[in-house]
Amino acid sequence: MATAPQTLDSWLAGARIPTARLSAAQRGLLQAAFHFRQSCGDDYYSTRLLSHFLLHCHSGLKVATIARLLGISRPTASRQQGLSSKEALQQAHHRMDGRPYGKLLPRYAGPLAEYLFAHPKASRADLIDFIDRTWGVRVSRIALYHFLKKYGLDQTATGLGAPATPPTEPPTAGAASAPPLALPPPQGLPELPAGRPVPTPAPPFSPRAPSTRAPSSFSRPR
Repeated sequence: MATAPQTLDSWLAGARIPTARLSAAQRGLLQAAFHFRQSCGDDYYSTRLLSHFLLHCHSGLKVATIARLLGISRPTASRQQGLSSKEALQQAHHRMDGRPYGKLLPRYAGPLAEYLFAHPKASRADLIDFIDRTWGVRVSRIALYHFLKKYGLDQTATGLGAPATPPTEPPTAGAASAPPLALPPPQGLPELPAGRPVPTPAPPFSPRAPSTRAPSSFSRPR
């Protein structure tokens, strides 16, 4: 966070605004904006309200001048210029709810990879704090998950996901094997004395008794 200027002239000089070219109305406007910044500070919400006002009050100041005055980038000021008051307040509410208000740029992948290799047990909360400290961007867990997955960093951080199921280890050569199960002897079988042959069952249609030939329909009495 930048240090608040002590005087109006030093604030304008830091933004490279020549005071000699300002009209009386512009100088009075910037005087009020300076007192607002001195009273409320230069945090995100105060800067967001002040930038929305300066960008929409038809002061005659250029967008780049307002961006330098408030310490924001020129593209950010241009995007804010196209928002209504309702949309500006919605962005502030999204930030308070923990939703992503900044954009994770591709150039963040390298420092994030270095941080993950240095801190393999880092959680998502640790990564979010690291991003906030490094780039001043607060993102949600979902945005961080998609960013890590996009650049293949979700497999690098072991502390970000659920632990995988350990594979089953094969038994070692020296390990004792389990004894085989003893099966009970079958029940209901007759016991035969030693040396006696086992009787074989009779085949079907065994000719043990005389059978009578069945009369045929083709046979005729003579």
